[in-house]
Amino acid sequence: MDRRLFLNQGTRVALTTALLPAVACQTTTDKPAAATETPATEPTSGSGGIAAFELDELTVADLLDRMAKGTETARSLSEKYLARIKSLNEAGPMLRAVIETNPDALSIADALDKERKAGKLHGPLHGIPVLIKDNIDSGDQMMTTAGASALIGNKAKQDAFIVQKLRAAGAVLLGKTNLSEWANFRSSHSVSGWSSRGRQSRNPYVLDRSTSGSSSGSGAAVAANLCAVAIGTETDGSVVSPASCNGLVGLKPTVGLLSRSGIIPISSTQDTAGPMARTVRDAALLLAALQGSDPADVAKLPIPATQPTDYTSFLKADALKGQRLGVEKTHLNASPKVAALLREAVAALKAQGATVVEIELNKLINPLGEAEFDVLLYEFKNGVNKYLAGAGAAVKNLADVIAYNKAHAAEAMPIFEQETLIRAEATDGLGNSKYKAAVQKTVTGARQAIDSLLKANQLTAIIGVTTGPAWCIDWANGDYSTGVDFSSPAAMAGYPHLTVPMGQVLGLPVGLSFVGSAYEEGRLLGLGYAYEQATHKRAAPKFLPTVQV
Repeated sequence: MDRRLFLNQGTRVALTTALLPAVACQTTTDKPAAATETPATEPTSGSGGIAAFELDELTVADLLDRMAKGTETARSLSEKYLARIKSLNEAGPMLRAVIETNPDALSIADALDKERKAGKLHGPLHGIPVLIKDNIDSGDQMMTTAGASALIGNKAKQDAFIVQKLRAAGAVLLGKTNLSEWANFRSSHSVSGWSSRGRQSRNPYVLDRSTSGSSSGSGAAVAANLCAVAIGTETDGSVVSPASCNGLVGLKPTVGLLSRSGIIPISSTQDTAGPMARTVRDAALLLAALQGSDPADVAKLPIPATQPTDYTSFLKADALKGQRLGVEKTHLNASPKVAALLREAVAALKAQGATVVEIELNKLINPLGEAEFDVLLYEFKNGVNKYLAGAGAAVKNLADVIAYNKAHAAEAMPIFEQETLIRAEATDGLGNSKYKAAVQKTVTGARQAIDSLLKANQLTAIIGVTTGPAWCIDWANGDYSTGVDFSSPAAMAGYPHLTVPMGQVLGLPVGLSFVGSAYEEGRLLGLGYAYEQATHKRAAPKFLPTVQV
């Protein structure tokens, strides 16, 4: 199941029908106000109050073309995105998508412009402004905190491996995005998109709805055109779910394709970074720029000897022709509006030449959820202790984090507490037989489930609803399910998972998932591209104050 629902699924699933997005949410101020604070102003206007933006919905190719023609420069693009962040992030709709902008962004852009003028292109993203999630190290003036106030002041000594790749590709590192604190691994009553450092991210489609998480800020930022593309990270659902809820293309790659070195971890078994973009092509470009072999990251799935270096070669409008896809049967019986979107998507896939058959993956995966959570508890403590031991934060291990939060509860825990951190701290190491059995159960079970269905039904990929429409931001009760989640099969298996916009329910985006076997990113991107080009379901956000019926 989605990590945000691990411990509270049983108590809240009964709320699902009643809380689907036909109702307005209870509004919140920007952050829980202490007794001496004045609550922040709540956004009240929809799209009519948002100024037009000349870079709205432009793709990486569009921006590269403008720079090639001289109508834009890396600096001018960066300045425009930074101004957009300033106007929407802590003013206007107060998206709280960006946790920190890079004070070096314009100097990086200037250097790239000089290289372009000299006829030297630094890489395939030369001059493209990119945001990264605030659990990814950057060896510069910015902090890396996972959104946690306990880590404020932590400045990495060097770039994460994927940030090195990003710079080598010529990107402008524009800043870092907010996230669900500790990548949504702190509490069973957590609120997606909230962190003690960055406070509450908002969904640019409907401001009182969740961004989902944990790559909340990356999702909201790309959706609201605060950057060209962004990087998120996922353990279970943290790229694909916010991509779905923010009307984006999101790709969780095969574990091992992208390095995890320099990223604050949850799980060595399941963690991976992944691209978030407004188009499949942009996601493919970013994926290619980020991948590369890193000797410091020994992933559970070794990278094949030969791997594509250009994923755009898979992007063909007829890629669905002759393909067999398996649709998750239970999703066809989801809430009526969501099921209608899926049936419409199936019809579009068939119209493009695909054969679609019903399969039942969820019933094979659901029994693995408790074991998966055990894996994450053990691996989180192990990974975080190793990261903090070499970091610049005042806290040096998970026990220190728990103590800090307790001592600073008004700041760090005004909404929800840290029972998940406490449970992780109570684990006793990766040599424990319970942990080893849980890894075996989840990884083997999930891979066998996916691979057996693919083989038995001669499928290219498995499809389904990525997640239900965004739920209300609910500080009293925390996150709740809106009926559908499809992240866990690929997450536990370590397999790739692509989500592409499928439409909207009352103004709230919903994504269509494509799941395949290990290192099938190119094939999934091709299927997603063909579906995207046939349907064009991506729509820019309207910054509505609440759901309008």
